[in-house]
Amino acid sequence: MSKLTFPRMGESWRTFKMLLEDLGNEVVVPPRPSKRTLDLGVRYSPEFACFPLKILMGTYLETVEKGADTIVTSGGMGPCRAGEYAMLHQKILKDLGHDMKMVVFEHPRRQPLNFIRNVWILNKDRHSIKVVIALIKKAWRKLQALDNAEKLSHIVRPREIARGTTSKVYRKALEWIDQANTTDQIIEAETAALEALHVVPQDSDRDVLKVGIVGEIYVLLEPASNLEMEETLGYLGVEVERSMFLTGWTRDNTWTETTEGMTVKDAASPYLPELVGGHGRDSIGNTILCAKRGFDGMIQIAPFTCIPEIVARTILPRVSRDYDIPVLTFFLDEQTGKAGMSTRLEAFTDLMRRKKRFKHELGSLTG
Repeated sequence: MSKLTFPRMGESWRTFKMLLEDLGNEVVVPPRPSKRTLDLGVRYSPEFACFPLKILMGTYLETVEKGADTIVTSGGMGPCRAGEYAMLHQKILKDLGHDMKMVVFEHPRRQPLNFIRNVWILNKDRHSIKVVIALIKKAWRKLQALDNAEKLSHIVRPREIARGTTSKVYRKALEWIDQANTTDQIIEAETAALEALHVVPQDSDRDVLKVGIVGEIYVLLEPASNLEMEETLGYLGVEVERSMFLTGWTRDNTWTETTEGMTVKDAASPYLPELVGGHGRDSIGNTILCAKRGFDGMIQIAPFTCIPEIVARTILPRVSRDYDIPVLTFFLDEQTGKAGMSTRLEAFTDLMRRKKRFKHELGSLTG
């Protein structure tokens, strides 16, 4: 039997593992990216390739060591290079002596037959269409539970009384959701996870900043690639609202675009009316929407050499001036260090606090 693996993006691996096993496949879970993962990826990838391509290259080589022979991944559309990842990864692996099969899911709205054909390829147990749909719905419910738990952890962490409590409870909550194998069990595990996070001792009077994070999907969703930025911000007393979760991205890229997705495009259109690939336009639109909601600041994170986010980066200073919201940008690669990032985040947090304090004092004087 083939052994399947897939890209690791945050905690979504728990959903993909369950779904692929339910369809009758043997799964090799991709390990959390580590220094070894990145070293392998950098060694065998083109020097100026995107950071995610290098991490995934290392990930696939580590799963090959565990016996994986098939990769299930996504394609892409537009100017972004992510659409070429699968082909390039397969070629590099073949050059290294690993003849890996690729199951590539393209944009379901544009290529629905590709989606149906690939699901059937992965349906090793030859379940009926009705059963396959039920399994996909169950997996979707688990993905929602994982995203909901993560969203709540971002709210609780900056208010926790004992540093690290939220992260400890969150890791336990993930295991509860991971162990759930039926829809009822998933709902029960999610309820328990949210309750456990809600009861973390918190300081309700703490002055917490609100920051939005925008950027390229992989570095947004995989904490190992952004050096646990959201956790670091939480410890600095910052509530994070990420512009993208896998559930939202999936909704916008399957059968129909959500109202939320269209609103982001409308917001960005005065500054960037055309698609530039990747999530560049989304970074502009979400920054504007967060500014209108009164956020204290925005952070853009992107892989080094990511053209769509470079385009967005050139526009964000104007958005920052027009909407009076501070914006900090990180371009990430294998040279990025956590200490340097933490220092910049601390300075940015201090800037936002001073700005917030000044606005409050000014309001008191004019009021």
